[in-house]
Amino acid sequence: MRSFTSIVSRPAALFVGVALAFAAASASAATIKPTSIKNIVLVHGAFVDGSGWRPVYDILTRDGYKVTLVQEPLTSVADDVQATKRVLDTIDGPVVLVGHSYGGTIVTEAGVDPKVKALVYIAAHAPDAGETEVGNGQRFPALAQKPLKTPDGFLYLDPARFYQDFAADLPQKQAEFEAQSQMLTAAKVFSTPVQNVAWKTKPSWYMVAQSDRIISPDLERMYAKRAGSHTVEAKGASHSVYESQPKEVAKLIEEAANGTDPANANASGGSSPTPPDAWATNTAVYEQ
Repeated sequence: MRSFTSIVSRPAALFVGVALAFAAASASAATIKPTSIKNIVLVHGAFVDGSGWRPVYDILTRDGYKVTLVQEPLTSVADDVQATKRVLDTIDGPVVLVGHSYGGTIVTEAGVDPKVKALVYIAAHAPDAGETEVGNGQRFPALAQKPLKTPDGFLYLDPARFYQDFAADLPQKQAEFEAQSQMLTAAKVFSTPVQNVAWKTKPSWYMVAQSDRIISPDLERMYAKRAGSHTVEAKGASHSVYESQPKEVAKLIEEAANGTDPANANASGGSSPTPPDAWATNTAVYEQ
């Protein structure tokens, strides 16, 4: 005959199991503070599409955030900003807007939208008004080979060098696939001056990829310092840091979501010193 203790142990164990499961669920939900921004919008860069954000997306959605991706046409800055605004218009409530690489230029322009309360730059451009990516890049040269150009004015990275230049910390097979699935990008986007500068009025967070060959890490540091961004550096990270170090990227995004007052549209941004004449150099490689 079973003892009284053994008879009650199963219900007790069941109760404990349910309690532990509830506690785990509560702990996950607790990653979002009551005052946190719940909506995250992710903007990809040139030569890639939004699918590279999947590892970051999975972490953020697991932690309770509503995450939306922008699929830019990469045909012009205006088109890509409009694609981002189109997504912002579908969202109810305040937003953290995140950009990688060229996506940082789009975040800078589109981030003036009143729904956007914080900006996150992941190894991204953050130009000031009147600046272009190619102009800034010529002051802080990157190590990667220049893009190749189609007869109708679109750029792409040499597939033979994609792994080395864009994604050296990803599995090589994955990088090779991304090299062959590139989204060709209109050359003119890199020489289009920025008009609206959201980082001047919105708080920002910045991740520097220390081993980036597409954007010089020193240029990334300049962007972050000028914008007054909360800055972290990803050791050993390639330009594909959003794929190779998704936990660290998601952590920074969550810090932005938790560290921004959703009721405050304007927070202290960075400065905007006049760029030196040396920045205005030949951009013919990128222009149509």
